[in-house]
Amino acid sequence: MKLDTSNPVDSSALAPESKKQRQYHWLSWLLILGLLGGIGYAIYYQITVMPRQEARRRTVTQPVERQNLAIAVSANGTVKPERSINLSPKNSGVLKKLLVKEGDIVKQGQILAYMDDSNLRGNLIQAQGQLAQAQANLQKAQAGNRPQDIGQAQAQLDESEANLRKVETGNRPQDIAQAQARLRSAQANLTQAEDDLRRNQELYNSGAISLQTVIQKRSARDSAQAQVNEAQQVLALQQAGSRSEDIQQARATVKQRQEALALLKAGTRREDIEVARAQVTSARGSLQNIQAQINDTIIRAPFDGLVTQKFSDPGAFVTPTTSGSSVSSATSSSILALASENQVVANLSESNIAKISLGQKVTIKADAYPGKVFEGKVSQIAAQATIEQNVTSFQVKVSLSDPQNLLRSGMNVDMDFQVGQIENALVVPTAGVVRRERATGVFVLDAKEQPVFTRIETGVTVNNFTEVKSGLTGNERVLLSFPPGSRPQSTPRGGVFPGLGGGGGRSRGNAAP
Repeated sequence: MKLDTSNPVDSSALAPESKKQRQYHWLSWLLILGLLGGIGYAIYYQITVMPRQEARRRTVTQPVERQNLAIAVSANGTVKPERSINLSPKNSGVLKKLLVKEGDIVKQGQILAYMDDSNLRGNLIQAQGQLAQAQANLQKAQAGNRPQDIGQAQAQLDESEANLRKVETGNRPQDIAQAQARLRSAQANLTQAEDDLRRNQELYNSGAISLQTVIQKRSARDSAQAQVNEAQQVLALQQAGSRSEDIQQARATVKQRQEALALLKAGTRREDIEVARAQVTSARGSLQNIQAQINDTIIRAPFDGLVTQKFSDPGAFVTPTTSGSSVSSATSSSILALASENQVVANLSESNIAKISLGQKVTIKADAYPGKVFEGKVSQIAAQATIEQNVTSFQVKVSLSDPQNLLRSGMNVDMDFQVGQIENALVVPTAGVVRRERATGVFVLDAKEQPVFTRIETGVTVNNFTEVKSGLTGNERVLLSFPPGSRPQSTPRGGVFPGLGGGGGRSRGNAAP
């Protein structure tokens, strides 16, 4: 394609093109100026604005707020059992059987061990026999005499009375006549014996019989004479009647048997019954004593608890009079150690003891269980203080709520006694509280976003917050951090700012929702 330049160009046609060129020239300058301005602003932003924004981002603030503060007294405590005893038998003996081991949980009244009771079983049987005998004697005394015994005594009395009447009445005429008849018979026999002797004497003198026959007849006569004499005496006794001595004897016999019958009818005396009853009581006491000794050989748990230690094995001789030994089968003073539910014991200073009351809630923390909080209540406050190293303190016991038995005896714990609460308190972060110009205060941002030191009066410290009693209205923002190199220097007093907590037994606060 060829450009035809032979034709002439009109100058009026070139005027718009020159205007366009001038417009393009001004636009170019404007672009250059805008580019230079942008570069300058970018340099200014990098040098001035960005550092300021970065400083603002690195400045941490927190608004002043209101919270409910739970006031607490902190202390260090130790986990201990409420009751801890060493179980021992009442009497020395050999441990027969042990039913538990260390770590077992036992209930009150549960049988833990048996002592050897073989030497007491014989005494038990003997005591039972003595009691049965005493009871039988008492029953016999209470029942009185049998009817057969009374009847026998009555018969003996009747016999004695009959003999008395016989003696008092004397001999009957028939008895006298019988005695006279016997006398006459004896006299007749004597007369005949004398006649026989005389005839035989004459025959002997004539030589008709021997001397022996005479002697026999003489003996017969003498015998007949003796019978006559006896019959005469019997007749004389019959005629004289009973002697006064016989009558008195008969009367005494009657009286004796009357009294014997009266005693049988009256029954056992009240004193004899009381003696028999006392013998029963004594026998029963002896039996109970033996039974108690046998029961003492059964070792039972006096309360619910945990077996913490074993001192003796079966076969060991256990006596409460000697010291315990860890050697197996050695003489020991105890069988095992038993501990009840755990509690927490703490010593609080006398300045804080007035804030503690029975039933007060306590929160407990242990290093063995980080993040876990246990609860408890004050169960006992010592009535008398203890002084150690010139420090006066009171022992406080806290009942522990630990159903899983996580806390073990001897553990060290941190305790917070909830002693009160401050409602709607104005608080600031504890990290923002500083000491400056001999005053306690915080740095707050003013209208120009500049930190300004403001004096405040602090109260209790609540974990990460400190109560502000005066100095702030509640609309401020407290600085917690400053840009590097711009934090004002604080001057703490004694290393602890007013309102911050100290050591064990101190009074402080806890945040309440």
